[in-house]
Amino acid sequence: MEKDSFVKSVSRALKIMDILSNERHGMGVTEVAKQIGIHKSSAYRLLATLVEHGYVEQDEETERYKLGYKFLEMSSKLLDSIDLRKEAKPYLRELEQITNEVVHLVVYDQGEVIYIEKLDGNETLRMHSKVGKRAPMHCTAVGKAILAHLPKHVVMDILKRKGLPPHTDYTITDQRMFLRELERVCEAGYALDLEENEYGIRCIAVPIFDHTKQVVAAVSVSGPTIRMTDERLEQLHVQMKKIGKQISERLGCR
Repeated sequence: MEKDSFVKSVSRALKIMDILSNERHGMGVTEVAKQIGIHKSSAYRLLATLVEHGYVEQDEETERYKLGYKFLEMSSKLLDSIDLRKEAKPYLRELEQITNEVVHLVVYDQGEVIYIEKLDGNETLRMHSKVGKRAPMHCTAVGKAILAHLPKHVVMDILKRKGLPPHTDYTITDQRMFLRELERVCEAGYALDLEENEYGIRCIAVPIFDHTKQVVAAVSVSGPTIRMTDERLEQLHVQMKKIGKQISERLGCR
């Protein structure tokens, strides 16, 4: 097989896995071929290869294809290899026990945040967040906690690329107001999301710094507005900043 042909096959296989990741009930070989823009026979050969290696599996009854458990195995290994997650876990559990609310750990990546850990707490709360999912920075407490400690030119570049689209009526969409909000976050040492990302949900977050004193992550506590009152947020920020400092120290920040 020539190099160009080999690279094209790899590219097509990656595209197949990408589209299958968005199809909960799987896809037939004809659908896959149509979306990728290749012949059905070519799609079948690629799918057969992916099935053989465990990246894709085929339902024997419907003959539809979906992602295989190999991805779960790989994602688990990737998460376990992230030292941040390992070092932060005891402190996240402590926060969960103290608050009984949802606790998140996120990392910054290309102008967005990615959830790498989530503890559900003991209270009932329905949120869109889940491990591996990306979220915007401008309307989340974790995002603002990170943005407030990034260089100004990086922040402006993110705002230029991502904008400030409204997620609720409470989302800050004016750039001047948003930059003032980041100044407040930097001075206070914590960030708030007051129903700016999801209606009925309030969050408080603090930044996490590595051994170079660069912001690399953020941890948050989220709960419904009925429980996350102004008074409770005022009480929580002291504990949150303490936890943020402890995790940062575990990463070598002094």
